Amino acid sequence: MSTHSHIFLDKHHPAAWRALNGLGLKAKEAVIEAGLDEKLIELLNVRISQINGCAYCLDMHVTDAVKGGESTQRLAVLPAWRDTAVFEDHERAALALAESITVLPEARTRDLEDAYAREHLTDEQYSAVSWLAIAMNAFNRVSITSQHPVRAEHG
Repeated sequence: MSTHSHIFLDKHHPAAWRALNGLGLKAKEAVIEAGLDEKLIELLNVRISQINGCAYCLDMHVTDAVKGGESTQRLAVLPAWRDTAVFEDHERAALALAESITVLPEARTRDLEDAYAREHLTDEQYSAVSWLAIAMNAFNRVSITSQHPVRAEHG
């Protein structure tokens, strides 16, 4: 049985971590420059982290979403967003695209999700959301692999 402590990838290779953070910032900038808002960025970050099961990222991005004005109703139903009427068409398209990039389903499903996203997002928005999803998936993998802790809030 191993008694090794966790290896925090961000601490062991800080230059790689800084590069990933740079990608995350550029992806966020691209989403905003493409005319989408920061509330959608956090919704996407939360949904991707839900799919990947990243507790650390969920803790961070749910907090950021609430601080950014996201409703508890929309956060609560996010895993079942397809079954609700609380998301706008462009949000639904972005969620579908982000989920497809995260899950990487078989080609036919990917094509359907891609077509739906292309119907409601501009080329710039499609590309920006894609980069955001790619970056968030990388962050999830770093946090899950590193086993970044989520500590109870005191207050």
